[in-house]
Amino acid sequence: MDGQRLQVFWNQEVKSLLAVYRQFETLLPNPKTAGAEHRGEDGRYVETLVRSYLQKYLPKDLEVLTGFILRPAVKLGDNNRSRSKEQDLHTTQLDIIIYDSGTYPVFQRMVDTVIVPPEGVVAVLSVKKTLRDAEIIAECNALLEASKACRCDESNLEARRRGPFLALVATDSDLADKQEPKEKKLFEKLETLYGSSSVFDDMIGFIGDLSSWHVFKTRPPPKLNPMNSVAQYMYVELADAELHQGFQFLLSGILSVYYDKTRTGVKRPGFTAFAAKPATVIGKITFSTLR
Repeated sequence: MDGQRLQVFWNQEVKSLLAVYRQFETLLPNPKTAGAEHRGEDGRYVETLVRSYLQKYLPKDLEVLTGFILRPAVKLGDNNRSRSKEQDLHTTQLDIIIYDSGTYPVFQRMVDTVIVPPEGVVAVLSVKKTLRDAEIIAECNALLEASKACRCDESNLEARRRGPFLALVATDSDLADKQEPKEKKLFEKLETLYGSSSVFDDMIGFIGDLSSWHVFKTRPPPKLNPMNSVAQYMYVELADAELHQGFQFLLSGILSVYYDKTRTGVKRPGFTAFAAKPATVIGKITFSTLR
């Protein structure tokens, strides 16, 4: 296979992203440690960078936003009452929500911060300037809960839509351990979090430091028994000419969900709720189905 031009192109884009952040560090250096002086702004700047680079290459119907997912327990589509016995729920604040705003509505928007229904969520990403060992479980768990909030048509296995792509992405990492390789430690955390009875779509698809390494989940063949399948995680250490791989995995994961055949049929989301108040019939008019 060729594709060399694209590999070089994406490699230059990732290097450009990392270089822009280093300019931020150059202008606002921390006098004592690596990174910028203002740690909160440091992280937000990286998040903004990742969002802007993703937005450049996604279809115009997909917006790269931040905010919350609200799953209301209301009637869906054509009188689907599968959530009638549930409670309204919402996620914690999410760093990046890739949302199909060309097809689905938004509850509330303040610039790029939104509250959205789950039906239009294509991907959810957590972003860190520096990925640290102590943060992995909490971040993966937040993504797990976001994925659960996005489940649609749970009452009908045949109509179940593919869940959002989930990723934890950083521009640096601090997972060094002389006793145990970082990839082994990382997988042990994932194994503990997901156990042996997780839903495949709820399990994170990508964890990585765009500047040096990543772990990604491979999708099993579609014919496997859904009750006895295995999710395989792969580890890649990146050379300078291979930095394109991490960002390409993010784009591929997002687009894979967006174009998945289970998501091509648009269904009206749960967006309105009426109180169970009796109404009075005031009259009837006969109509014809002919024009």
